[in-house]
Amino acid sequence: MSVEEAFRSLIREEVESQLRPLQEAVDQLRSVSALLQQLSPLASLVGQIAGPAVTVTAVKRGPGRPRGSTRAATARVLPSGRGGRGSNARDCAIIDCKRPARTKGYCAAHYQKLRMLAKSNRLPPTWVDFAPPHSVPDLKLPRGRAASKALREAAGK
Repeated sequence: MSVEEAFRSLIREEVESQLRPLQEAVDQLRSVSALLQQLSPLASLVGQIAGPAVTVTAVKRGPGRPRGSTRAATARVLPSGRGGRGSNARDCAIIDCKRPARTKGYCAAHYQKLRMLAKSNRLPPTWVDFAPPHSVPDLKLPRGRAASKALREAAGK
């Protein structure tokens, strides 16, 4: 017997010994499946006689985060990346707006409004870049059909 044949037989025996429990489980599943196929006509007959069975089973949670852990995580206050308002921070230019200025002296919402008004040629003369804090009156824009009418009028000018 050569070394190669001995080595092959050794590997074959090891693989068979490792796969033996798996093969036994597969054989057991096949026998249970055959038994289930034999009993299925009987089960359907019993089900018709007894009527529909109402079973309430509790839903089992799978692995993952334990209950209530999200509430605890959201309750904690995480420090923000930016360290608050700097020494040169200022308020929005719109009167009664308490948000800090971001761009051109306006907060994010009012800067977006400024850009939209400039784009549609409806920018009031008081809305200037880098206006002092709380110095520009807010403008209430029309909505719905009134807004589309105002846009048509602005385009017609």
